[in-house]
Amino acid sequence: MTQRWNDLLFAHWPIPAADLAHLLPEDLAIDTFDGSGWVGVVPFWMDEIRMRGMPRIPGANRFPELNLRTYVRERHSNQPGVYFFSLDAGNPLAVSVARFFFHLPYYWAHMKTEFGEGREIHYSSERLVSRPRANFRARYRSLGKPCPRGGMESFLTERYALFTRGKRGLARVNIHHLPWPLELAEAEFELNDLPEAHGIRLPDTKPLLQYSRELVVYIWALEELPARAARRATEVVPAPGA
Repeated sequence: MTQRWNDLLFAHWPIPAADLAHLLPEDLAIDTFDGSGWVGVVPFWMDEIRMRGMPRIPGANRFPELNLRTYVRERHSNQPGVYFFSLDAGNPLAVSVARFFFHLPYYWAHMKTEFGEGREIHYSSERLVSRPRANFRARYRSLGKPCPRGGMESFLTERYALFTRGKRGLARVNIHHLPWPLELAEAEFELNDLPEAHGIRLPDTKPLLQYSRELVVYIWALEELPARAARRATEVVPAPGA
């Protein structure tokens, strides 16, 4: 599948790894930077959506998406990736397709993306048919200056796999894209229920903010990983007294 992601805000807060670990599948561990786990809220809109061998989904080629995420490593391979607590999208058919093909926790939401003066993005999301409430409203904009390369910026955005709960355990989806062209950003958050709706309490500190105008992303098919119990069964167990 290919998609183009547009007008992204990366908003990140440091969270103690111990406060996040219990929310993950057992084969994942929180990946840390400067001793902290990190939670990201990422609003954007996507278009140019194509699935290999399939026609375009009617009415689902352009819509907003909002995700709540953290950064992880698979315990057995040490592969880094992203773990999504939730993904809200403004198209119910796209939500159904993503849940079916990728087993990702997508939710249907009423969403708006509007552009103000100086290309300021006014973004709102109200999750539908779901409890507890998970709403989001913010304004954000690029400051027109590039972010430094490497370090924390790369840790938070240069991730080429996502992990999710598959039918039989942990599953992985590989992703390919060029490095994000990040710019410094500023934002005002009027409402942000997403973290609390998924058992996460954000610290009372300003988030780290970056903006990216657009990037094409290539997404591979879901891959079920071997169950941990099955791996244990194949391990050689020493004989008593050995």
